[in-house]
Amino acid sequence: MSKGAAGFVLGSVFGAAVGAVAGIMLAPRSGAESRAMAADAMNDAWDAAADAYEKGGSVVSDRISGLRPTVDATTDELRAKIDLARERMDQLRSTLSDNVAAAADTVTSTATAVADKVGAAVPQAPATEAVDVHVEESSEDAEA
Repeated sequence: MSKGAAGFVLGSVFGAAVGAVAGIMLAPRSGAESRAMAADAMNDAWDAAADAYEKGGSVVSDRISGLRPTVDATTDELRAKIDLARERMDQLRSTLSDNVAAAADTVTSTATAVADKVGAAVPQAPATEAVDVHVEESSEDAEA
């Protein structure tokens, strides 16, 4: 430790000791009286803090209880809207399913009718006998 730092620490300790002695010597009351006053001040502060906590709790409770009916009404309204939306979706799903089934039937019947018309319009080629074809290798192909 350097001389400057050691002097600062020694001066701080000496100053604190002198301050403590001066405080004891110049105190207008005895130690017991001073401790009683400090305890009273702490009790008063504790009581004030407890009162403030209780007031704050009651204010919050009142605000929450005042807000609850509004929240409940909004929740009920939203639930009713959701139920209506679900019913509408079920109706749309049913209508869509019916429309798809009807379109599938129409497409199937139209395709069948077109196939029948095409089959009737195109004459059937007469059946021919199968011809046996035999390919022989020529000598030029074998050499290559």
